[in-house]
Amino acid sequence: MPREYPLAKTRNIGIIAHIDAGKTTITERVLFYTEKIHRMGEVHDGTTTMDWMVQERERGITITAAATTCYWLGHQVNIIDTPGHIDFTVEVQRSLRVLDGGIVVLDAVAGVQPQSETVWRQADRYGVPRICFVNKMDRPGADLWHAVETMEKRLGAKPVTLQIPIGSEGNFQGVVDLITGRAFVYADEMGTRQEEVEVPAHLRDEVVKHREVLLERVAEADDVVAMHYLEGKDISVQELQRALRDATLESKLVPVLCGSALRNKGIQPLLDAVIHYLPSPLEVPPIEGVNPQTGENETRLVEEDGPFSALAFKIASDPYVGRLAYVRVYSGTLASGSRIMNSTKERKERAGRLLRMHANRQEDIDAIYAGDIAAVIGLKQTFTGDTLCDPGAPIILESIKFPAPVIAVAIEPRTQADQDKMKLSLDRLAQEDPTFQVRVDKDTGQTLISGMGELHLEVLVDRMLREFHVSASVGQPQVSYRETITIPVRSEGRFIRQTGGHGQYGHVWLELEPVAKGEGYIFEDATKNGVVPKQFIPAVDAGIREAMESGVLAGYPVVDVKIRLVDGSFHEEDSSALAFKIAGSMALKNGVQRGKPILLEPIMKVEVVVLEDFVGEVMADLSSRRAQIEGMEARGALQAVQAHAPLAEMFGYATGLRSLTQGRGTFTMEFDYYAEVQKSLDSVASLGKRRR
Repeated sequence: MPREYPLAKTRNIGIIAHIDAGKTTITERVLFYTEKIHRMGEVHDGTTTMDWMVQERERGITITAAATTCYWLGHQVNIIDTPGHIDFTVEVQRSLRVLDGGIVVLDAVAGVQPQSETVWRQADRYGVPRICFVNKMDRPGADLWHAVETMEKRLGAKPVTLQIPIGSEGNFQGVVDLITGRAFVYADEMGTRQEEVEVPAHLRDEVVKHREVLLERVAEADDVVAMHYLEGKDISVQELQRALRDATLESKLVPVLCGSALRNKGIQPLLDAVIHYLPSPLEVPPIEGVNPQTGENETRLVEEDGPFSALAFKIASDPYVGRLAYVRVYSGTLASGSRIMNSTKERKERAGRLLRMHANRQEDIDAIYAGDIAAVIGLKQTFTGDTLCDPGAPIILESIKFPAPVIAVAIEPRTQADQDKMKLSLDRLAQEDPTFQVRVDKDTGQTLISGMGELHLEVLVDRMLREFHVSASVGQPQVSYRETITIPVRSEGRFIRQTGGHGQYGHVWLELEPVAKGEGYIFEDATKNGVVPKQFIPAVDAGIREAMESGVLAGYPVVDVKIRLVDGSFHEEDSSALAFKIAGSMALKNGVQRGKPILLEPIMKVEVVVLEDFVGEVMADLSSRRAQIEGMEARGALQAVQAHAPLAEMFGYATGLRSLTQGRGTFTMEFDYYAEVQKSLDSVASLGKRRR
């Protein structure tokens, strides 16, 4: 069956923003005006389409990225609504990996906020062209130009404003389109009727001024417009839109629109901008990958008749249809029931049913084509980041890298009946969320779950109870510390066992040296003349990796170390992979002990937004939590205090902040880096005992 809409009329976009900027409300209005739904829900009532999970509706926040499809101006628009809370940043990251364009939503009062910067950097990493929507223009203190200024200062972006507001705050009525020079107001509360009116007299000078700025910015990015502009020629609407589209696709400019989603104003022009300025799958660079058979780089063009290739970017469990794998198809066509290859795992899979998703509802489709985003049922061995392809044309696409968890808690079943079910439910949740990890402590036998924050783990434990009917008790939050060395050392590992038959012999010399923060583990084979046979090198590496999982100070993982295998010896009959693995492990432990090891703790980037009256108390409280105050910034009547604080001191901060500010303060917190724990070795030792 041929595709319904051609590639040139397809848009794959994501809506990304700081928490509470209005992403889900915007998506709800988009679905209403595109006639996908016939009644708008509200986040505060728990009735929106995209926030379908019980936990989302209770908390009024988005937790999981939800996909839907709608139609506007003869185009198919595939939308992913993403979370704004930093604990669920994995959902943003994997969505941006497969999207062609994005709508960045800013609060008209606050402008660019901490999580706005995070999602902007993520979009930069994947080269995603963006447009910006300044929401909440009806709020007291709303200021479009302040929001645009924060984009330039904090994001280093080049925004170009396409609209100016008619009215402000509670009197916000509509917008003037600077490209066409037309003014629109909304004639009904539902926002379904846009009426074109004369540009208000008091705005005419401002329209001329800002249109001139618009022309200058576009002229800087486009030679044709620049020539016409310098020659004083009129620039047609079509020429201006063409130049702006080209500049947006190259990420030279970011078109900015404004409105109020809650008051149903400004959504239709935003949809128009998605069609006019964001790319189709044909306008993004072809996907590149590696041929697993030859090791050579290959490119897949966006062609329906080419070899099939797709990336699985999300795994989800549905109570009715089972395990869903969300995929982005980059080339070729996949029909339901087809046999495909998971080239990452080197396993063959069968694609059962194919679904077009609408939040948690599904629509069966016969085939998915290059440029599509859809869900597949029946993939048993496929996980997030795996490549799916035609068995006759294998390719491995770049996977998705996720941040490491920063907080852990112990969890145990409340009854014997919950014992077996708990393991199954934890495994299922870990398959869905790559930033959620489960392990068993070797010393205590406790099951430890790790995640991105208190809210992240709280939601997952709640899902265990509601979806899998497992009751569990959770211990106090535990910080995921790390260990590292501070000086270079040379270390020997020698493992010799003599038995009645063949013995065991493995002998290695390692050089350990510290590396920069965040570089992790680097292994290098620097041996010469076969002192360690090549077939045993992977075993040495495996032994080192295993030993690094448990350090020497308090049993935490060792990080940021470069290890060179420089020497060793072997025995013709007694040497084995196991012996060299143990030797590598022994050498690592010995080297870390002599490398002046230190304990590292996660440091969080914190921003607290409060009324000026409470700034003193908030800063004093942060200082008592070992925070370093980085600065303050005025945001209307509010002050934003920026600081870096150890995660260990920030547990329960939400309650403390509410007490200090009479419930009026808000804060955001995200992991930034690891730093040395400023404690004596006695304290470090006691920390290790508490952990056990």
